[in-house]
Amino acid sequence: MAEARSITEIVDTLKDRGARYLRFELPDTHGTSRSKTVPIDKVQGYAERGLNLYGGTLGLDTAASVVPGTGLNEEINYADTKLWPDFSTLQPVPWIEGMWKVVCDLTFIDGTPVEAAPRYVLKKLLDEAASLGFSVKMGHEFEFYLLDGETQEPFFDGLHIFNSTRNHWVEGIEPLLDALIAQDVDLITHNCEYAGSQFEINFGPGVGLAGADKAFTFKATVKEFCHQLGYQATFMSKPWADRAGCGCHVHMGLLKADSGANAFLDPDDSDGLSGTAKAFTAGILTHAKSIMPLIGPTPNCYHRLAPHTFAPSNISWGIEDRTAMVRMKASKDDQTHLEMRAASGLSNPYLSAAATLAAGLLGVQKGYDLPAPVEGPCEDDESFEKLPKRLDRALDALEADADLRALLGEPFVKLFTAVKRHELARFHAHVTDWERKEYLEVY
Repeated sequence: MAEARSITEIVDTLKDRGARYLRFELPDTHGTSRSKTVPIDKVQGYAERGLNLYGGTLGLDTAASVVPGTGLNEEINYADTKLWPDFSTLQPVPWIEGMWKVVCDLTFIDGTPVEAAPRYVLKKLLDEAASLGFSVKMGHEFEFYLLDGETQEPFFDGLHIFNSTRNHWVEGIEPLLDALIAQDVDLITHNCEYAGSQFEINFGPGVGLAGADKAFTFKATVKEFCHQLGYQATFMSKPWADRAGCGCHVHMGLLKADSGANAFLDPDDSDGLSGTAKAFTAGILTHAKSIMPLIGPTPNCYHRLAPHTFAPSNISWGIEDRTAMVRMKASKDDQTHLEMRAASGLSNPYLSAAATLAAGLLGVQKGYDLPAPVEGPCEDDESFEKLPKRLDRALDALEADADLRALLGEPFVKLFTAVKRHELARFHAHVTDWERKEYLEVY
């Protein structure tokens, strides 16, 4: 569909394929899909002149509360913005007959881009990489729970990773896989994960924006399709204190723009790693605290980051070390890349990619030195600095990091920190079940 030469041809092709509606989707600040559904005979007009959308949509917190101070609400009198479809992302919605969807970019009414939009932030960073002579290959690897839609409880318990019976224990797994494949999400593997009723479905990487678009499609599909089945799918980091957390491993590498060669590979290095790979990794470690709000954007995310959980707890790297923040996949061939393991499963794929890329590019631009790897698992080495254990401290680090802020863009940092501080205020004002159980009778 992306090869169609004009909007008219795209719409005609959609009609030929039985499309009755087109969903204009916006990846919001949290990585969820906000959309308007347009009848097919209205698509061309909106594609040509833009589709109006409440301008503060990106300035809503997780409860959809209107957040002041984002730059998109009271500052612009709550005016509209416009959605512009990127037809390279056009895909069917396989579980709704006649429905298609397209990912959109966002502008103000005068046509200037909304620089706080996560997809725009990643686009600008990809341009920054291109100015250095690189294209970016990325992939996202998510864990999630499937729960009963009414009770919100797991379908089974126990520790059963890769167990063949449990892989397909829940009815509807195969139709979910089919729905993903129908949208060009190129599946690699499916399996049950460490905890009961936890799953992982892996798909191939993409070059540039296509990699993050595919991750956005994956998460949105899992959420919506499983709802259609009567289930609750959740990427929440730590739904239960005594069960495994849900992570997102961001796989990333740089390609030389002129040749397509892997810029992370150096056959003459003892580990097969180029200077670019080492500097990029050093950038992630140097700015690790500052990127944490983007890859762990809720207070709950920080419960997951603990030793002996296969989630990182400190700022470290290692070759094939699953306990490190950055696991270097040093295969000594064209597959050489890194795996940033600190992101939460609920993180916005555009922002987890943007955070990893921005920090890595700073390392390349400034020529950061990578410390030598340590012997043994990184989580057991007390010399490494710990990752932040609270969102407010991570936000402090982001706000103090001038270099990272400059790459991400001030409009985005302003919006993102305002939304997250607003959520934190609600979080700290909430009286928890734990507090009542702990204090009510004693005092």
